[in-house]
Order: sequence, then structure tokens, then C-alpha cells
Amino acid sequence: MAEQTVKVRKSLSANAKKVIVLCSMVALLVLTGVLNFVLNGDLLSNDDQTPVDGGAVTTFFSNYRTDRETARAEEMSYLDAIISSEDSSAEAKATAEEMKQELLANIETELVIENLIKAKGFEDAIVTMSTDNVNVIIQKAELESTEVAQILGIILEETDYTASDVVVVPYEA
Repeated sequence: MAEQTVKVRKSLSANAKKVIVLCSMVALLVLTGVLNFVLNGDLLSNDDQTPVDGGAVTTFFSNYRTDRETARAEEMSYLDAIISSEDSSAEAKATAEEMKQELLANIETELVIENLIKAKGFEDAIVTMSTDNVNVIIQKAELESTEVAQILGIILEETDYTASDVVVVPYEA
């Protein structure tokens, strides 16, 4: 009987941890939404002036980054929960740690590429890397072939992807 009580307490403890992690992720999501609303409200009400055409583009890039950061925070939280869980197997923990390291490396590489693209004179850029490809969104209505070649050169220099793995998309609202 005493053994069953201990098992029930351990399972409740594990369930409580899962609930806490889930609640934390929901709280982060809500906080991100509120910050997004407040910051976008500031963009639109900057000294009671309406934004110029670039305001929608800026909002797109800001929203994209916020959504990306939110999704990554949730993924990191999930991986941390697996790593810290007593119920996780050694193999699951090792896989989660490997995935976390890969995610951190992708985040760093994306940031470097985005800044290098901006250094080439582009107003803004978003880079997302997956296991299969690299997607690049450039803040410009149209891209010339020389500009695409510049962007492609940066990506090929900074990553192990091939040219056929890279998708470059212009974006103008």
C-alpha cells in the first residue's frame, strides 16, 4: 500500500511539472501577443501620424520575427522540459539536447545572415532555416538577379546548403 502511495505522488509530481511547463508556455504566448499589440500600436500612433506605406511592411517583418521568437521559445521550453524530466529516458534527453543545440545554431546563423544582408544595403530581411532549405524574405518590391546572387552568396558562404536549397522572396506591401 505504501508503494502505491509513493507511485501516485511521483506521477502527480510529474503531472504537476507538465502543467507548470504548459502554463508557462501559454503565459509567454500571451505576453508576446500583448507586447506585439503594444509595439504595433506605437508604430501606428507615432505622434498621431498615420504610417507611410512602409508601415505595413515594417509591421509584417516585426510580426514575423515576434511569431518566430514565440514559436522558438515554446520549442525551447518543450525541449527543456524533456531534458529536465525525471521520466525521460537517457535517449530522449540526448535527442532533446541535440535538437536544442541545432536550434540554437540555426538561430545564430539566421541572425548573422540577416545582418549581412542588411549590410549589403537591403532595408530588412528575414531568414529561416530548416533541415531541407533556407527561406529568405527581402523587404523590396522586386529583386534583380545581381541582388539575388549577392544574397545567395552570403547564404552559401555562411551555411552548408546548396543553391537549390535556397528560396529568396521579395516582399513589399
